[in-house]
Amino acid sequence: MQQLCHFFDRDIYYIEGGGATPAVFYIVDRDAGGILVNAPVFRPDLLVSLQALAPLNILFLPSRFGAADLDHWRNAGACLVAQLAEGQSLGISLDIPLGSRLRLTRTIDFLPMGGRTDGSCALRLRNRPGAVFFGPILESEKPECWPTLIPHWDDSSWENRVFGGLGLQDLRYDYAFADSFVSGHTPFGPSADIYIADQLRHILGPD
Repeated sequence: MQQLCHFFDRDIYYIEGGGATPAVFYIVDRDAGGILVNAPVFRPDLLVSLQALAPLNILFLPSRFGAADLDHWRNAGACLVAQLAEGQSLGISLDIPLGSRLRLTRTIDFLPMGGRTDGSCALRLRNRPGAVFFGPILESEKPECWPTLIPHWDDSSWENRVFGGLGLQDLRYDYAFADSFVSGHTPFGPSADIYIADQLRHILGPD
C-alpha cells in the first residue's frame, strides 16, 4: 500500500495488486473513517492493513467495474455506496444508494456522471486541497498522461459523457484519481484541474 497524499484531515493511499483491474484507493478521513474506492479482491491481510489505518466504513463503487468480493467487504463492516443503476446492474442491494442523497459528510460528496455506465459517479473531497475520484469517467490514454474523456464502444451514452466533461471544466480540485492508474507514472496533482481541463479542451473544444 502506497501513501499518495497527506492532508490536514485525511490521507489517500493506493492499494497495489489485489487482482482488481480498476485502481483501488483508500481514503483515511478524520470524520468518515476509512473509505475504499473500488473493491479489490478480498484478502484478510489486506483488511488488517486497512483497519490499521482507519476503520473500514465505506466501500464506494464509482461504477460496476470495480466490484470484487462485495459480500466479503460487507461482512468486514463496509457500507456499500453507489448509484442505484450500478447496484441494479450488479443485481445487489446497496446500503447507501446515491439518489437524492449525494453527500457523505460536510466535506465529501458525489458527482453523478453517467455515460461510461448508467450510474458512473465520482467522489469529491471538497475542502482544500480538493480531490476527485473519477472511476471510469476519465482515464489516461497512456500511463504518463493526465486523465481525459476516451470513448468506448460499450459506453452507455457518449453524449452524457461529453455533457459531464463540459461541467468538469469549471470544477476546482488539486488532485485527481481514475480507474486507470499506474503508480510512479500517472500524474495526479497538484493543479490537476488545470491539466485535466486542458486535456478536455482538446476533446470538447474551447467553448
